[in-house]
Amino acid sequence: MKKVLFICVTMLLICISGKATERNLLLIPYPQQVSIKQGNYNLTDNVKIGADPLFTQELKKLQEVLTEDFGLKSQIVKPSKADISLCYDASFMQEEKEAYQLEVTDMKITIRAQMATGIFYGIQSLRQLIKSEAGKWIIPKLTITDYPALSWRSFMLDEGRYFKGEKVVKQILDEMALLKMNVFQWHLTDDQGWRIEIKKYPRLTEIGAFRDSTQMEWYESHHYDGKPHGGFYTQTQIRSIIKYASERHITIIPEIEMPGHSAAAIAAYPWLSATGKEIKVPCNFGVQYDVFNVTDPKVLNFLNDVIDEVTTLFSSGILHIGGDEVRYDQWNASSSVQKFIQEKGFSSASDIQVWFTNQMSKVIAQKGWRMMGWNDITGEKLHHFQSGDKEGTERLAPGTIVQFWKGDSDILQRAAEQGQHIVNSYNNFTYLNYSYEYDSLQATYEFKPISLQRAYEFKPVPENFPVHLVPQILGASCQMWGEWIPTVESMNYHIYPRIGAYAEVFWTLPIQKDYVRFRKSLEYFLTRWKKQGIIYGPTRSNQIHSTQQTNIEFGIPDEYNDPYRYITGTSDKALSIGN
Repeated sequence: MKKVLFICVTMLLICISGKATERNLLLIPYPQQVSIKQGNYNLTDNVKIGADPLFTQELKKLQEVLTEDFGLKSQIVKPSKADISLCYDASFMQEEKEAYQLEVTDMKITIRAQMATGIFYGIQSLRQLIKSEAGKWIIPKLTITDYPALSWRSFMLDEGRYFKGEKVVKQILDEMALLKMNVFQWHLTDDQGWRIEIKKYPRLTEIGAFRDSTQMEWYESHHYDGKPHGGFYTQTQIRSIIKYASERHITIIPEIEMPGHSAAAIAAYPWLSATGKEIKVPCNFGVQYDVFNVTDPKVLNFLNDVIDEVTTLFSSGILHIGGDEVRYDQWNASSSVQKFIQEKGFSSASDIQVWFTNQMSKVIAQKGWRMMGWNDITGEKLHHFQSGDKEGTERLAPGTIVQFWKGDSDILQRAAEQGQHIVNSYNNFTYLNYSYEYDSLQATYEFKPISLQRAYEFKPVPENFPVHLVPQILGASCQMWGEWIPTVESMNYHIYPRIGAYAEVFWTLPIQKDYVRFRKSLEYFLTRWKKQGIIYGPTRSNQIHSTQQTNIEFGIPDEYNDPYRYITGTSDKALSIGN
């Protein structure tokens, strides 16, 4: 019912300019209901903390927060005798499994919820509210009743282009947790690199995880840095990261690209392609011509094997297959593929992609999982290089999660009408690799940058979207694509502070949003990021923060109109994340 409420709020109150209640509380994401009272609670050393037995892990997290964030010692006692109590309440907002209530009185602090996730989110709010004043730690007396507007609140990291490593991933997960984001989409394979160990096919990482050099400057450039680049995650490392995410109530969804963006895999095993030719792992960015020959049973067996290992390793219940920007040139030039098209009665190569996607959906479903892909998998023509292709007749099987990144809202609506669930990742608002402001290159390519305010203005439910279809929108996501983002510093500059804006867009009902208040609340995070040495982008025009005087290779924002560009851009009953 809450998701229906979100629909109604989005559709009916979108034009309301006034804000309900005062906004003195500085908190990201902003809660749905707040009642502020006069006075403060003083938090002293040797804090007594207690929890229901269901919340042992969250109690440990609270203890860590008190020590690491505020230097406070704590002792565990019975909840009835605690200064801070974590309480189980089976009747509290039963339809909102992530909901929590945080109450601060003269006597104590209480966080109550029906699920551990709600308790965890209450702790994240509490840690933002504790302030230092006259040598004391104080918390305003208040009551917060809170729950997310969207059940899917995602951040995507592309490591196919540049490998970042376990430490970096865990730091991102920490910031996501504080911002109450619950899905980490991990783009582990692409043309320029294969980053996940598959034991049955060792050459995927022996060869596919490394390239000789990397293209510099821009897509048309013929300049390369001459530096080998590579790296991958062992399955042991992946299990460690999954555990780390789970402790922060974050589900990791692996993304294994197919049938396009597969050149790194083909470099390892040339028989995967329609040509069978040996290639190197590409050093240039942009859409490659090499694609899996999905009409070959041997290739399908390979993909089944990969899916077997991935679904055994992860626990998300959802596998993202990519499916975007598939060039059909090799399929069109292959006599065996053309014969396959005739035998199947297909009208074009585009039918092969939809057919293949449905085959993968069946394979994934047999394992009790769901398939997800970019909205290219619907069969819609989205790219200039598809202009000469005949319109396909195959239709995507129901039950797929479609990640919308490109096209107009009509495409999103058609997918919803066909029964598909949707994650809204519209590139013009959610691509973190896009710059904050215009520059000469962007102007040349009619590129629209994404400022902090523009990120905050993103609407996961488009205006004029049919109300009856809104439950098909599971949630939304922001994407950190890796082309031209070679360093951790350049990546962080693009992620922060905009991730804070997306977190509030995904959690907070539109009627409760306030950009001026959000900007003030951001100071907590800016201070936090400075302490961690995280370089972040501007919070307003012409402003860049750096923790040190250094030359940082920020890379070039990576969107322009089609010609060469690679851009990829509910109800609890409909989605069970983490089961």
